Amino acid sequence: MRIYGINPVVEALRAKRVTAVRVSPRGDERLAEIVRLAEQQGIPVRRANTHELDRFSHGGVHQGVVADVHDRVALSVEDLIAGAVGAPLLVVLDQIEDPHNVGAILRTVDAAGADGLVRQSRHAARLDGAAAKASAGAVAHVRIAEVVNISRALESLKAAGIWTVGLAGDAAKPYDQVDFTLPTAVVVGAEGTGLRRLVRERCDWLVSIPMRGHIQSLNVSVATGIALYEALRQRKLARG
Repeated sequence: MRIYGINPVVEALRAKRVTAVRVSPRGDERLAEIVRLAEQQGIPVRRANTHELDRFSHGGVHQGVVADVHDRVALSVEDLIAGAVGAPLLVVLDQIEDPHNVGAILRTVDAAGADGLVRQSRHAARLDGAAAKASAGAVAHVRIAEVVNISRALESLKAAGIWTVGLAGDAAKPYDQVDFTLPTAVVVGAEGTGLRRLVRERCDWLVSIPMRGHIQSLNVSVATGIALYEALRQRKLARG
């Protein structure tokens, strides 16, 4: 797998996932720091011109650096639950294919300290390239379980004692009226289509985020962030 951009490469180096680095010969201190980190880990560093970097990044905004990384360790839903600190807080993606949205959600999952993300292995954005760049490097740290079927994954979560909360614009229940102090998985669907019917039916609750302006929907990564930080707010209050 290949990633590009300063923050994604730095975080992948910190996570010990990088196998090779290609860097512009004319870089600033941030690129020099990447070279130092790579050399400290014995990772080969090659100098590459802009044309080569453009090719390796498929035209993405590489900021002068491209890196090859190990494929991530395969995790199950059960692995995410077992690795949680306290009551699990997870995010489930239902066919979100836009890499920028996936990257932004990964960044928010990391920032909120959530315990991981569940996504379908098919009809899903790749986690290199644009998604890694949009995540600002969070893709190197967030624990991700890939499943064949989201509906069945929700059943597995519920069987493990996780309450599933689906975000849906037409839901009558406001998002802040759910008890997020319980073990929770926030389930979000693609912009435009939202959650699929079977996924909606398997959620314990469907909740909406009130819209007070002229636009009646939020970017899915923003909606995910609102729900996660409501969960953090409630859990902080519960701890006193």
